[in-house]
Amino acid sequence: MTETTNVSPSPAPDDRRAAILQRLAAIEAEPWNGAGVRILYAGESGSRAWGFASRDSDWDVRFLYVHPPSWYLSVADRRDVIELPIADDLDINGWELRKALRLLRKGNPVLREWLHSPIVYRAAPGVAERLRRLAGTQASPRAALHHYLHMAQRNHREYLQGPEVRLKKYLYVLRPLLACLWIERGLGQPPVELAQLVDALIPAGVLRTAILDLVRRKCAGEELERGPAIPALNAFLDRELVRLGEGIAIPPQAANEVAGLDALLWDAVMGSATEAPGRRFAPAATPGA
Repeated sequence: MTETTNVSPSPAPDDRRAAILQRLAAIEAEPWNGAGVRILYAGESGSRAWGFASRDSDWDVRFLYVHPPSWYLSVADRRDVIELPIADDLDINGWELRKALRLLRKGNPVLREWLHSPIVYRAAPGVAERLRRLAGTQASPRAALHHYLHMAQRNHREYLQGPEVRLKKYLYVLRPLLACLWIERGLGQPPVELAQLVDALIPAGVLRTAILDLVRRKCAGEELERGPAIPALNAFLDRELVRLGEGIAIPPQAANEVAGLDALLWDAVMGSATEAPGRRFAPAATPGA
């Protein structure tokens, strides 16, 4: 019987979830560029979403938001991201919806991962579903392959050279590399979770056992800092990175329509609040944990 990972992302404990929701509500109450914002979607990113977080991993919360209608009626360029300093293991930042939709039109893999996070904190009714449907029509396998391959190559080059390596970085090379193999096989959007990639792409054997051992050790709280290189992982990574780096045939992205993206932006901005002259955007109510 094929060994499975038995490791999946865990939801935030009640105290961390409450802290995250409180921080999101505080963001909505702040006057960004002179106006409030409405958070439409917030989910977990990074190692906790990928399924190999350790106990001391940060909570990487990413969100999408809109301003009141008047914010969009200006010839001035305005900041379209909200980035907060990391505090109390909470790393929280977000993108304005128009920026996000423009990136989605290009098949941005990072945004697509946010939308498919297994850990969601906030979701305006219907918005996440529409975003995911639109993401399915805006797919760019070439852009995704380029993104994941460069991520794998960079981490491999920086952390996995020599007889002694940073062991946890194997996971940060394996996940994007397996995403490349998923795309190469024409399977669509790669899963966010490493466990699903391993179960689908790595057969039983020494390689699979080595991967699962690293995942279990990291999730159990081991530091997994420097240690002897793992031959089975090195052989697989070296072979596949060279092969993928030589180029593979990926169909070009079809021309994307903007009508659905425009409609979602209109509905999100015009439907989120009724704005009176001189009045800030009303902050949204925070749902219960």
